Amino acid sequence: MQPATPVAVRDAPIGVFDSGIGGLSVLKYIRSLLPHEDLLYFADSGHAPYGGRSEEEIVARSLGIAEFLLQQGAKALVVACNTATAAAIRALRERWPALIIVGVEPGLKPAAAKSRNGVVGVMATRGTLASARFAALREQLERSTGVRYLPQPCVGLADQVEKGELHSAETAILLRRYLVPLVEQGADTLVLGCTHYPFLLPLIEEILARLTPRGMSIVDTGEPVARQLARLLEERGLLRQAAGTGGEVRAFTTGSGSSLATAFSRLLGMEPPVTAISTQ
Repeated sequence: MQPATPVAVRDAPIGVFDSGIGGLSVLKYIRSLLPHEDLLYFADSGHAPYGGRSEEEIVARSLGIAEFLLQQGAKALVVACNTATAAAIRALRERWPALIIVGVEPGLKPAAAKSRNGVVGVMATRGTLASARFAALREQLERSTGVRYLPQPCVGLADQVEKGELHSAETAILLRRYLVPLVEQGADTLVLGCTHYPFLLPLIEEILARLTPRGMSIVDTGEPVARQLARLLEERGLLRQAAGTGGEVRAFTTGSGSSLATAFSRLLGMEPPVTAISTQ
């Protein structure tokens, strides 16, 4: 019989980080599934976007952010960024092998299950699509399922979300530019391979409705990430016991504190304390 996990450890917060505000789409699911957990959110907006950075830079940023969150007492880490997961999750797990570390996968497997005609479009950053992790998963699934994946790099799209331009004409032009080739090649399922993109879902669906009468099944990986986190916490006896009130949320950013506070309010209807921190 395993010894009981000390209450102080169970009550420790969960750290969640992203290059910017995209990870809030994952935090939303974690908050819904685990409402009693304290959460720490770190937006590395001062170094965003990650999509155009080298793997070495992303690994260094991710290790530094993880170290900061652990100093704040985090009992688990969620890498709420597809690009950072692809580039750095192996390095994170090697540095802290005993720590629960959950990354964001690009959703290729659930998309294969949803697709009716075996053609899946994958919208993601160049960094994610160019990663060895993505290439290996794509090759494995194409071989085992027969599904054909159409990778579509979406340069500038995460930036539009960071700027809060969720419904602007410029964002619509970008989305149409990236969606048209996928529709023309017959994709019936679409993977949102960046945590920023779920915030564009209404606009994506509006554009798809004009492009194809069939529409597309859309895969958002935030919910599976929350479920995996909950499963691992439960396995290790780290789930916080139900309390009288919901868990607290605190946020940190290497960018503008007011911008992150505005994003929390606009996107999640939350007003957590936000601390802007200096960084190298």
